[in-house]
Amino acid sequence: MIEPKQITDATFAADVLENESLVLVDFWAPWCGPCRMVTAVVDEIANEYGNQIKVVKMNTDINPKIASDYGIRSIPTLMLFKNGKRIETVIGAVPKSTLANVINNCLKS
Repeated sequence: MIEPKQITDATFAADVLENESLVLVDFWAPWCGPCRMVTAVVDEIANEYGNQIKVVKMNTDINPKIASDYGIRSIPTLMLFKNGKRIETVIGAVPKSTLANVINNCLKS
């Protein structure tokens, strides 16, 4: 079982922006009900796509800088980065099929 890595404002650049592969960032907070719902989806994605993408999680309560930098106003927000650039954003608790479709499209591009 692959656990998504918890990242911080301080490690964001190294974990996400300096990574050449596709990186899925789950912006969440412990008090957020929809965030808890999407956790299972993100964990499944980490396990199924573990050899193709990197999956990380960022608690916006204790790491507000990056969330602010990217204009995140509601959580959960899932962002996909490739070669240091944000290429896709999914807001809200979405079904696994929706997230998988977005990831598959990003892997093709």
